[in-house]
Amino acid sequence: MKKLLSFLQPAPAIEQTVTDNDELKAKYRYWRTRIMYTTMIGYILFYFVRKNISIAMPAIEADLGISKADLGLFLTLHGVVYGVSKFVNGMWGDQSNPRFFMAIGLLLSASMSLFFGMSSSAIYFGIFWLLNGWFQGMGFPPCANSLTNWFSAKERGIKFAFWNTSHSIGAALVLLLNSFLVVYDWRYCFIVPAGLAVLGAFFVLNRLRDKPASLGLPTVEEYRNEPEEKTLDEGDQKDTSFKQFIRKQVFGNPAIWFLCFANFFLYTVRYAILDWGPTFLTEMKDVELQKAGWLVAAYEGFGILGMLSSGWMMDKVFKGRGGRAALIYMLVCSIAIFFFWRLPQESPLFYGLLLCVIGFFIYGPQALVGIIAANLATKRAAATAIGLTGLFAYLSTILSGWGLGYIVDNYGWSLGFLILVASGLMATIFFVFTWNAGYTEEKK
Repeated sequence: MKKLLSFLQPAPAIEQTVTDNDELKAKYRYWRTRIMYTTMIGYILFYFVRKNISIAMPAIEADLGISKADLGLFLTLHGVVYGVSKFVNGMWGDQSNPRFFMAIGLLLSASMSLFFGMSSSAIYFGIFWLLNGWFQGMGFPPCANSLTNWFSAKERGIKFAFWNTSHSIGAALVLLLNSFLVVYDWRYCFIVPAGLAVLGAFFVLNRLRDKPASLGLPTVEEYRNEPEEKTLDEGDQKDTSFKQFIRKQVFGNPAIWFLCFANFFLYTVRYAILDWGPTFLTEMKDVELQKAGWLVAAYEGFGILGMLSSGWMMDKVFKGRGGRAALIYMLVCSIAIFFFWRLPQESPLFYGLLLCVIGFFIYGPQALVGIIAANLATKRAAATAIGLTGLFAYLSTILSGWGLGYIVDNYGWSLGFLILVASGLMATIFFVFTWNAGYTEEKK
């Protein structure tokens, strides 16, 4: 078995043969660009076979008579399994070749989406969506591995935020695609994205590569003339095992735990809007299902702007202290959710504008959590730290999935939105404790 999985091991370093500085810079620019667009496209397609369920839920409910609580249970089980998988695969991803790790995960997720779309039983829906949750956890760790090895700590706010737009691009594109497909048959919402994801898996396999050393290039710190990222305290042995390292740098770091709790409440809001948005708009605001899909897609679209602006703010305004930017964004987001819930306006355009504001301010901190965690854990354990924060993020689907479905079924949408406002405020409070966390420039 070990030999069978040997291709998942990190690619070996090869001797650096390029000595001309201009040629070295050109090669590094080429590979950084290639790593960036390959991981982005790959992760966008992970979203095609993960967030393809939201627009289909009202149609599944109408066609098969499955309740909101049951549909919410699918979301919860998927989210919890995904969170656990993201954490476990985060530790594996830090020690694996991202090229093969990511491609295999995408291919397996596509298969589960295909099987889901061909099923009609709630039991099979649950099984396939549960397995999909596990395979989805193989998507982000190889991306975190690649990004932290190809981009240095001083530039990660902007670079990670740019990469993080793949979340919103993927969610928005699959919402738009499925807004058309659901008119014909909700099953197409799972089958067509699965086919695109299969093609994406072969694209990742063809384009992605491992660390710079595997291509005969120096570390990113050498390339940018920056000091090597500090991974150990003075007095620690250089051969410290990976388990010992993450025990100290990840599990023993209070700031990472505050990020975990903040991420739980942040994702409660994010996924409640994304997963239940079309249902809420059709039931409470009398918006047509196809238009509801476009409105939620706009929420994702403005999230892209929120990510980019928050990354810039982290690097340029707060000098790497992302918790400060996250706190500001989360507070404004909570206020916007309150107005979306309470203001008696019946214009779809008005709903869309408020959803855009929420999207802008929810995706800013969503992007920053991973960047802060990566900088705190260093590139040696970035995927593990992000996996831990991700575990808490997707445990939130207990509340945003099954919990919200049960509450709305029994008590209505008003209590549901009260919980979302409270979740936003709780995330804001936890970000207070990360005020000084993150990379800071060295004093000269």
